[in-house]
Parts: sequence; structure tokens; C-alpha cells
Amino acid sequence: MGWMKSDWQLELKTEFELATSARARKNEGRARVCARRAAGVAIREYMARGGIFIPNASAYDLLIHLTESPEIAPDLKQICIHLTMRVTDEFKLPLDVDLVDESSQLCIALLPDWIP
Repeated sequence: MGWMKSDWQLELKTEFELATSARARKNEGRARVCARRAAGVAIREYMARGGIFIPNASAYDLLIHLTESPEIAPDLKQICIHLTMRVTDEFKLPLDVDLVDESSQLCIALLPDWIP
């Protein structure tokens, strides 16, 4: 029997695959959505490991919660802020950031046992 990945690991893998696929199709909006969902999966697992369960929170809500958390490093808070930024009327981010890459950095920082 092989080693089985837990649900959160499969969810992260799927979201990042979907983000990569969306980006390849030039659908950056969909890639951003997948990056946010991946971050939400990681935050939910991180919080569960700390004994905090917020069952019905959206990825956006979890990102806001993490931004307000005193034990989170400033660079990770900045990633959360980027992931919750509103797009402009042209559906672009107001900053030049790669949310898929930043989401991956956040996931790795929160869940050191996750291997992308």
C-alpha cells in the first residue's frame, strides 16, 4: 500500500493544477480564484492543527482572519492582503504580483509538511 495524501494535500494539488491550467489558457482571473481557494485550504488546515475550526468560512474570510492574527509574520500578512485585493474595472490587480506564486509561498509557510 502506498502513502496516501490527506484531503487537504489533494485539495491544494488540485487548486494549483487548476491555477496553472487557467493561466495557460490566459485566464488570469480564474488562476487568481484558484490561488485564493488554495490559500483557504492551507489556512483551514493550519487553523485545525491549532485547534481552531471555522467550518463554513470562505477562503476570503480565512485570509482576512489570518491577516488579523497576531502570530502571523508580516510577510505572510502581506500575501493575505494581496490575495484579498479587489481587481480594477479592467479586471486587473492594482499591483504587479503573482498570486499563484504568493499563495504557494503562504501554503509552504503555514504547512511545512506540504510538498508542492
